[in-house]
Amino acid sequence: MKGLRDKRVVVTGGTSGIGEATSRRFLEEGAHVTALAFGEEEVATAPERIPGIEAIRLDVADREAVEAAFERVGTLDVLIANAGISVRKPFLEIEQADWQRVLDVNLTGVFNCAQTAARRMSEGVILMTASTNGLTGHEYYADYNASKAGVILLARTMALELAPKIRVNAVCPGYVLTPMQQAEYTPEMLAAVNAGIPLGRHARSEELAALYAFLASDEGAYFTGAVISMDGGETA
Repeated sequence: MKGLRDKRVVVTGGTSGIGEATSRRFLEEGAHVTALAFGEEEVATAPERIPGIEAIRLDVADREAVEAAFERVGTLDVLIANAGISVRKPFLEIEQADWQRVLDVNLTGVFNCAQTAARRMSEGVILMTASTNGLTGHEYYADYNASKAGVILLARTMALELAPKIRVNAVCPGYVLTPMQQAEYTPEMLAAVNAGIPLGRHARSEELAALYAFLASDEGAYFTGAVISMDGGETA
């Protein structure tokens, strides 16, 4: 991709799943990558597993920790606000603590990182991991769905306010075969999902990473305020 070499890139949730694949892709493009992530072991082993990465352990819902991390990073060119969690429960069984934690990480965490990053950019790109769950209803994920819908409108609003110097887009993955997905779904559930997707399979994390690289590059320079689904045709 054109224009990514030597860029300073921050990827939240950048040591596992979609985030890890994205960190690897930007490193391959010649960028300098800092991953911000919560998992203690993931962060501790990241430099060995992902050569060239810098990893900082924090909770994106903690504003002071976010600001300290970005102070350490300094100026930056690209933020991939990707960190997220989900709790799979029927609506009537969602506890207040579940609701609050999902919103704190998935929406407030994105806001914390995006605002802090934007204040350090003269020009740049902010990309957010939303979800097709933010576009249509999905059972057992009311808190997650609400958080991702919020991310989409946050991205669009930021795109209007920060143009033309900073481009902001939301990416809406459908089903992606990540460790989080495999932890929540049995093999039978995964097979049932695949049967309902026109392309017949989950996305690979590397496919999302390629989209992020394109959107951050000079080749994606006319994208801002966009909400882009990558779902194998599911929402069609």
